[in-house]
Amino acid sequence: MDPHTEFIYCCGAATELLKFGSSPLSSEDKLLFLVVPGNPGVVGFYRTFMQNLHRLSGRPVWAVSHAGHCDPPESMDMVEDASAAERDDVLGLNGQVEHKLAFLRRHVPIGTRLVLVGHSIGCYMILEMLKRNPELKVLKAILLFPTIERMAQSPQGKVMTPVLCQMRYLAYLPVFLLSLLPGAVQALLVRLVLSGISSLDQCVVQSCVELLSGDCAANSMYLGGQEMRKVLERDNLTIEKNLDKLIFYYGAADHWCPVTYFHDIRRDFPQGDFQLCDKGFRHAFVLDAGQEVAQMVVGWIHGSLRT
Repeated sequence: MDPHTEFIYCCGAATELLKFGSSPLSSEDKLLFLVVPGNPGVVGFYRTFMQNLHRLSGRPVWAVSHAGHCDPPESMDMVEDASAAERDDVLGLNGQVEHKLAFLRRHVPIGTRLVLVGHSIGCYMILEMLKRNPELKVLKAILLFPTIERMAQSPQGKVMTPVLCQMRYLAYLPVFLLSLLPGAVQALLVRLVLSGISSLDQCVVQSCVELLSGDCAANSMYLGGQEMRKVLERDNLTIEKNLDKLIFYYGAADHWCPVTYFHDIRRDFPQGDFQLCDKGFRHAFVLDAGQEVAQMVVGWIHGSLRT
């Protein structure tokens, strides 16, 4: 099940698409899984997860990178029009939400039913998509390790907020220096850094190398800074309106989304589908548990896929 990869401009920014299954969607395809990544929004991180979603569900599974979170071919610039990209802030949090809605309008046939699968900040984006376009034909929205509230107050947020908001430009220098190294050296360094993960998914290594290329890491840090400033209070109204479509999966030791957030939202929405991980999966589950999480996701919605 080899994937199909495309690079397009969406909202004027370079965007990578990773597709398992039909491309383009055929008239036979009535349902599409669309993966909205976390940050960094490099779709290659989700390759194993998506491959297993496709294998187990038998449905097409696509992922759309965040605007500017890819290493485009030499024939493409990161943005088509720098002044327009800056004006619309396509690389920022609001721009990334509009980027996903624009992708759906332009590349997914009207009437296609959707299973939206978000990870981390991708969950926030999905809730915003549901809020801004309630006409989307969303069958289910799976929110994995959701960073949808109080990000700067989380344990990891308290550490990263100064780095991403006050010292972001200082962080660009080591990233720039790493980008000058040959790809083989970058891959070796990535393997060294991640050597403590015994069952590391090897597709992650190449995705990390891609992250170090060009402006991808800088754009990721820019988005991260906006997350710390803008992801504040939980959007209870959107959750309430879409509660029957939503499945939340929280980590038991997630420093971006502590267990107290899980207990708070479950208390506020006792009829909702909120699950707490009991398998020890990390927030960045794609590092070593993509297959297992895909199996869970398909198990949760297996009955819905038949309707």
